[in-house]
Amino acid sequence: MQTLLLISAESARANPGLAIGFGLLAAVAAQTGLAVVSSVRRLAQQRRQFALESERLAYEVRLAKSRWDQTEQEKSSWNGWRKFRVAEKLHECEDVFSFVLKPHDGKAIPAFKPGQYLTFGLDIPGRDKQVVRCYSLSSAPSDRDFYRVTIKKEKAPSDKPGVPPGVGSSFFADGVKDGDILNVKAPGGHFFLETEKQTPVVLISAGVGVTPVLSMAREIAAIGSERETWFFFVCRSRADHMLKAEVEQLAARCDNIRLHVCYSKPGPADVQGKDFHTAGRLTADVLKAVLPSSNYDYYMCGNGSFMKSMYEGLIGWGVPDAKIHYEAFGPATIKKTSDTPALSKAEAGGKVVNVTFGKSGKVVRWDPSLLNLLDFARANEVRIDSGCCAGSCGSCSVAVKEGEVEYLSKADPGEAGSCLTCVCRPKGDLVLDA
Repeated sequence: MQTLLLISAESARANPGLAIGFGLLAAVAAQTGLAVVSSVRRLAQQRRQFALESERLAYEVRLAKSRWDQTEQEKSSWNGWRKFRVAEKLHECEDVFSFVLKPHDGKAIPAFKPGQYLTFGLDIPGRDKQVVRCYSLSSAPSDRDFYRVTIKKEKAPSDKPGVPPGVGSSFFADGVKDGDILNVKAPGGHFFLETEKQTPVVLISAGVGVTPVLSMAREIAAIGSERETWFFFVCRSRADHMLKAEVEQLAARCDNIRLHVCYSKPGPADVQGKDFHTAGRLTADVLKAVLPSSNYDYYMCGNGSFMKSMYEGLIGWGVPDAKIHYEAFGPATIKKTSDTPALSKAEAGGKVVNVTFGKSGKVVRWDPSLLNLLDFARANEVRIDSGCCAGSCGSCSVAVKEGEVEYLSKADPGEAGSCLTCVCRPKGDLVLDA
């Protein structure tokens, strides 16, 4: 080859026309090579674009099918109570059980939004009336033929010997078994994820508060959404780590779902890097250390103290209030300045507002720092039943004997002459039948 090149070079020097020919040939070869490279690149880009368009189209088809299925399933919704059979009771971890529920009539069940809950009417032995409780769905809307709730048995607090264990959760843990029939209301609640959006989200949970955010993560995976998702969870140790395998498998198969677990009190056998990532409580500082920025929508669920701390930490980090979505379980909730309505005319005028609890015989000066009448009653050791604490289940309804109330949200006040104490406060002097 080298010999041929030397001969060609000698020939080119001897014959200028031949040299020009070789130059033109080289130029054509170079242009052809560039054209080939450009075509290959353009073809590769077209293939990538086609793949992206195909993925987008497939996602749109899945989303449209999901919407269609939900629309069809909503036709099977119901009012009041409906009988559901406990198809399976699963022991998740210490004091935590999952209950797979199927309709007793065998008919279709409506879809729900990930994050919503079910309301149960429990006929508990020894109770003179039905106990109403609400529990978040830990299944996903894509689970078409069953609902699942995951419930933790609430023990009596060790520092408050006079406070009994959780009535509803104890009944589920100790009394409910496979095959039992339960009274259930259709899914409801205002805390849910909009699956049509693709904005990045952070899911935050403590203990049994994992249930609604797990439903959100499961649905993100089920519809093939590629939205950036961070899943934060905190519990004491592996012994309390409910639904551990399910969440880990979800994160393992979905590149866009990233898991971060905190153990506040790791056990001797708990392995950092395997069972959990951070030793200690989950705080806003942990989020700051893990997240690339604060620019997310935040969905969180947990007990009152956890939620209050996390909310204040996010606000302090500069997260807009509108991007923080939450649901607190138990009697406590987050009290935000924006939640507190303006003072009533009586309060603004400096008039003392008294609330009279007729059955209890207590007359107490209203405390405007408390968010609602249910919290006010509890603070004054007046018992009022409650369930969802969001104005949906109606279990906190109390007859108003005198006076008027104002509502903190657009809740249906229910029957005339009564009020939902979890979402209202007095306009002036008030007499309740409680």
